[in-house]
Amino acid sequence: MEHIKDLKIVITAGASGVGAEMAVALSQAGAQVLICDKNKTLLNEFSQNNPNIISIEADVANEKQISSMFSSIKDKFGEINVLINNAGIAGPSAKLEDTSFDKWKETLNVNLDGTFLCSKLAIPLLKKAGGGSIINIGSTSSFMGTPLRSSYSASKWSLIGLTKTWAMEYGAENIRVNTICPTSVNGNRIENVIQKEAKYRDTTPEKIKSAYLNQTSLKVFIDVEEIIGMVVYLLSPLAKKITGQMLVIDGHTENLSIIDEDGE
Repeated sequence: MEHIKDLKIVITAGASGVGAEMAVALSQAGAQVLICDKNKTLLNEFSQNNPNIISIEADVANEKQISSMFSSIKDKFGEINVLINNAGIAGPSAKLEDTSFDKWKETLNVNLDGTFLCSKLAIPLLKKAGGGSIINIGSTSSFMGTPLRSSYSASKWSLIGLTKTWAMEYGAENIRVNTICPTSVNGNRIENVIQKEAKYRDTTPEKIKSAYLNQTSLKVFIDVEEIIGMVVYLLSPLAKKITGQMLVIDGHTENLSIIDEDGE
């Protein structure tokens, strides 16, 4: 991972989960890493454990906070090479008629508005570096319908449109834009989604998890290391002509069809 050394990398929602593991791995490879997160407790804990990684408290859906964060980034780094738009929430698990407008807006505010705000403010710093890379974290819900996840699906499909549009707008300035689309990632987040769906359907988490696993050819969820591996590849010279793309890590998703539970 020699090509990672000395890169200036910004990762959103980096205090826990995929973002935290990504930040640590890239920092250990020699990158200068800055993360943001809105959870002050998690951010303080991460900062104590990783003093070499710069941590900033900021909510990606809050324009004022993100503007302040990028002002700080400019002061600290002057320029950046990479923005990883990792921030995202699962949103509600419910059919359309049972989905509240507030939950819909909350999901799009984080998953879509946050990506827009961070990318918009990152562009001048990427230009200053002579180009670079924006990596969005999408999902299999970026290219397939996902029952009970209207707001999440809408936000993740939108990322692909933005990815292709921004790749076209900034390709001539050597800024590449791609989206990594993982299936469910082993860990607390997917377990929480499974619990919510099981509660909504009045069934067991075991049945929901089994249905999720059976939607892929390999019958597995993926691990964070596989997402990190794709990030490392996208930042390498081997990927210098890859832009505007979805890179899918999903064990081959066959479908995300509605789960027929008890004759539903």
